[in-house]
Amino acid sequence: MTIAAPIANSLQRASWIRQMFEAGARLKQQYGADQVFDFSLGNPILEPPAKVHETLHALLDDPAPGHHRYMPNGGFPAVREYLANELREEQGLSFEKEDVVLCVGAGGGLNVVAKALLEPGDEVVALAPYFVEYGFYVQNHGGVLTVAKTRQEDFLPDLEALEAVMTPKTRAIIVNSPNNPTGVVYSQAVLDELGSWLRTQEQRFGRPIYLIADEPYRKLLFDEVTNGSVLKAHPHSILITSHSKDLGLAGERIGYIALHPEVPDRALWQEALVFTNRILGFVNAPALMQRALPHLRGVQVDIGFYQQLRDQVCGLMEEVGISCVRPQGAFYLFPQALEEDDVAFVRRAQEEKILLVPGSGFGWPGFFRLSYCCPGSVIENSREAWLRLVESYREVAIP
Repeated sequence: MTIAAPIANSLQRASWIRQMFEAGARLKQQYGADQVFDFSLGNPILEPPAKVHETLHALLDDPAPGHHRYMPNGGFPAVREYLANELREEQGLSFEKEDVVLCVGAGGGLNVVAKALLEPGDEVVALAPYFVEYGFYVQNHGGVLTVAKTRQEDFLPDLEALEAVMTPKTRAIIVNSPNNPTGVVYSQAVLDELGSWLRTQEQRFGRPIYLIADEPYRKLLFDEVTNGSVLKAHPHSILITSHSKDLGLAGERIGYIALHPEVPDRALWQEALVFTNRILGFVNAPALMQRALPHLRGVQVDIGFYQQLRDQVCGLMEEVGISCVRPQGAFYLFPQALEEDDVAFVRRAQEEKILLVPGSGFGWPGFFRLSYCCPGSVIENSREAWLRLVESYREVAIP
């Protein structure tokens, strides 16, 4: 084999969203884009706010030298200080600028933290259903991903399920709120309970167990709900976020890591995150986007737009008779498939030109992910296709 066997195996396991992308391209070419209802990709649909464009133009027009050269690997000191101030105000904790490391999106940040934390064979727990890339990120650094199922009725943490997968090798638990693929939001009460339980596990195993929050959707919240904070719930915690969704900058790859000020060996952690950011080849986060952040305080895309899409697609699912947990954030729905084989269901949906992702790709068979990150017309125009899909299952059920 010309490539590494683990990568070849990973290509097979990671192929679902790519398959949907390729299927969508074929169907759109064959039938026309307006006849294909693509709910498979989580690619933000809203353009960045006008203030983002104005800021970037102003920065590019600034003739001062050095703006595009290397800076310290953790990011521009002034930007780190700005973010530390934001975190002090938001979290009520004594952040220093050294606790903040600018990174290449949340995915880059997760790899930076994993590289700093894991030794070969160490375990990281994901809460299913979960973003499939977590397994690859952990594997990248010699770790092993273990999985604990959440409660099916609300997709919130199940402490008994977590207890069953904890071992002396467990180094961290990843939480993702608002969640991909369910859209569920973890309240402060939920995270406080998880943090309290985690401290009993630290006593049990005699070492810190980190609570890592992957929060690229942290500002995409509906119905006036608030997202809980891992930094308030557990002193051994790390927040990783990006501006891919709230500013519509997914392609610009700008995010940051925030280290809880009370982590053990704080100074060593600070150095380690900067070091791993460098040696993984990221070197530093994009300079132009770093410099833009202090000018964009309080700026975000129109969250109400996504909430309207949420309401529209939930109404459609209710109309056609498909059950789901109503999402409170992000832009995903995770309904139960109309048959146990979620892969077969997704393939059947393709026959109606509806593109979905099977729940098996998120560690939760029997369900499917629907991304409503699309024009409202796609949802509206898909109604007849959904009715046909549901009716086909009713016909099979008739004796």
